[in-house]
Amino acid sequence: MAQSNTGILLVNLGSPDSYEPADLKVYLREFLTDKRVIDFPAPIRKTIVEAFILPFRPKESGEAYELIWWDEGSPLIVITQRVIDKLKQRLGDDVPVSMGMRYGNPSIEAGFDELMEKNPNLDRVFLIPLYPQYAMATTETVIEKAKEVWQSKYPNLQVEFKDAFYDDPDYVKALGESIRPYIDEHDIDHLLFSYHGVPERQIKKRDITGDHCLKCEDCCNVNSPAHTFCYRHQDLMTTKNAAEYLDLDSRDFTYSTAFQSKLGIDPWLTPATDAELVRLAEEEGVKKVAVCCPAFISDCIETLEEIGIRGKEDFVEAGGEDLILIPCVNDSDLWIDTLEKWCAEKLKVKKVEAA
Repeated sequence: MAQSNTGILLVNLGSPDSYEPADLKVYLREFLTDKRVIDFPAPIRKTIVEAFILPFRPKESGEAYELIWWDEGSPLIVITQRVIDKLKQRLGDDVPVSMGMRYGNPSIEAGFDELMEKNPNLDRVFLIPLYPQYAMATTETVIEKAKEVWQSKYPNLQVEFKDAFYDDPDYVKALGESIRPYIDEHDIDHLLFSYHGVPERQIKKRDITGDHCLKCEDCCNVNSPAHTFCYRHQDLMTTKNAAEYLDLDSRDFTYSTAFQSKLGIDPWLTPATDAELVRLAEEEGVKKVAVCCPAFISDCIETLEEIGIRGKEDFVEAGGEDLILIPCVNDSDLWIDTLEKWCAEKLKVKKVEAA
């Protein structure tokens, strides 16, 4: 069978090479000096990272990574590789598939290189940022880094990006079915949807109208072109879509949305997950809470350690009895089905164009 001239590149956030502080320092420097992650002028960003974060954070983060590190390596890398392997089986040997990480290894450049090594005649790449919702610090930085790589190294390639897919029915199904067993099998009092937080200023920066996001009352529920790039709106819609799919309003437990992983002192999206877990236990009397993290496709430090270990400890200390961490969609069959469908649609289009 002839090789496909379209390659598939899946891109995730990334991971340090190990949990040793030296590797964490390299990884954190690359991550935190990204102008779309800490979106301050370069001199201020550099001072924050070099003077206030890197002298202390690598050791602390390394200890956290060590708690969740697998024998095979970083959970995020291992899971993403499993996804790649399964997708290759679905698409066949003639379709080159690779992965890249925005930070750490393998890089986005390495992902492009692998595709071109598999098929030097490749003329198109379908790149899927593994982020359901659009944000400056996730989808946008992946797109910009990919452009930098391919335009300088492979200028003849055509690269197409997968848009945010928080409202894609197949993704919603994969997410919903990843949650279902945990709310069916456990007698929970509350289901918390925890998304990675971002500074409020980043929401405002990506408001294409200039006067809607966090300015208009109930802005995320008032129709606006701003929603195309509004991370908060897309998070809330993810919760809504999953709730409708699972018919959560008919269940005998409550559910809500919160935002985790705050960095720095500037205002971030609220409520904060850590504070919300304490509030649920102390003020609402919640004893058993389940937490899902739909901003992440693959389980990682933010899910396994921040929620599964620290979040659970905080919840129990506040009076709760148990926190059940719901795994991400990871390499589930329904998620692989979804990826296969998206890729097959692009491959079909390419074949039609070539006919």
